[in-house]
This record gives sequence, structure tokens and C-alpha cells, in this order.
Amino acid sequence: MSTKICMHCHVRGRVQGVAFRYYTHKEAQQLGITGWAKNLKDGRVDVLACGEASAVEKLALWLHQGPPAAHVEEVNCAKADSSLCPNDFTVG
Repeated sequence: MSTKICMHCHVRGRVQGVAFRYYTHKEAQQLGITGWAKNLKDGRVDVLACGEASAVEKLALWLHQGPPAAHVEEVNCAKADSSLCPNDFTVG
């Protein structure tokens, strides 16, 4: 039996202007994850990932690398309330 979880992450570094949100969307779709990726005013990217625990953990690991043009300096993730989870993955 698989376990579904929801994880909220903030990614800091050179993560805006490098298609980070769109690559995150692609990774999430491949893993069957719902949630979002949004730019924050302070330069970080905000990611909510909901789905099978193993898939969410894979996405959280991927966030530490990001797309080719990104330079990730820090990723902070915490469990989130599953009631926040949308039915799809959006880019904001």
C-alpha cells in the first residue's frame, strides 16, 4: 500500500529566469505529482508537491539540482497539509 504525502519547498539560488518552474512542472508530471511551482518576490521558487511518498521524495531530491542553467544554493522542505493539494500541477 502506497502512502501519499504533501511537501512544501523553497528553493534559493539562481532559480528565476532559468526555466526552473517549467522544468519542475515537467519532472512533477513524469512522477505523477500535483501541486505548483511559483516565483517569490525574494528570488526563491516556491514548490508544493503532493503524491506518492517515493515520487515526492524524488522531486525533492531533483530540486537540489534543478535544470541545467540553475544554480541551487539551498532547498528547505517541510511536510504540508494534504488539503492544500490541487488536482494538477500548475506553474504560477
